[in-house]
Amino acid sequence: MTAAEGESTKNNRPVAHLDEVDRAIVEALAADARLTNAEIAARVGVAASTAHARTRALVDRGVITGFHASVDQRIAGAGLQAIVHVTLRPGSRHESITEFAHEVRGLPQVIQMFFLGGSDDFLIHIAVADSSDVRAFVVEHLSAQRSVANTRTSIIFDYHRNRVAAPFH
Repeated sequence: MTAAEGESTKNNRPVAHLDEVDRAIVEALAADARLTNAEIAARVGVAASTAHARTRALVDRGVITGFHASVDQRIAGAGLQAIVHVTLRPGSRHESITEFAHEVRGLPQVIQMFFLGGSDDFLIHIAVADSSDVRAFVVEHLSAQRSVANTRTSIIFDYHRNRVAAPFH
């Protein structure tokens, strides 16, 4: 047994052991989730039945948690992206954190939200039409919450994504 096989994640699922074929399938699907089974098999160098069985097993084991579309926010009408750094007020932190995360994560402008350790409590990646929408988002959805001590906003000039990460549980 390797060290990775003996480890557990926070939710007590064992860390999955991935061989070369599993890793190649994960990399291929991370780059393009629309690949057909035949295309995966050709890229990885295995039979289509093997590619299908391995992909299904990766899903069943929780390694692959979903298949995602990459949306060009500009064409979808949300051409301005920003990262909003949020610091919550000290005090009833657990309640504040839980309430804040619940309120913000479902907002349509939110692409990603990160709960952090360090000087900021959250980073929120948003996509909106223009700078007035950034202001409205911060004022109406963040600063209006009692738990928010301060925010800092950074406009994103360019964005590159290597992979889509699954949510932490």
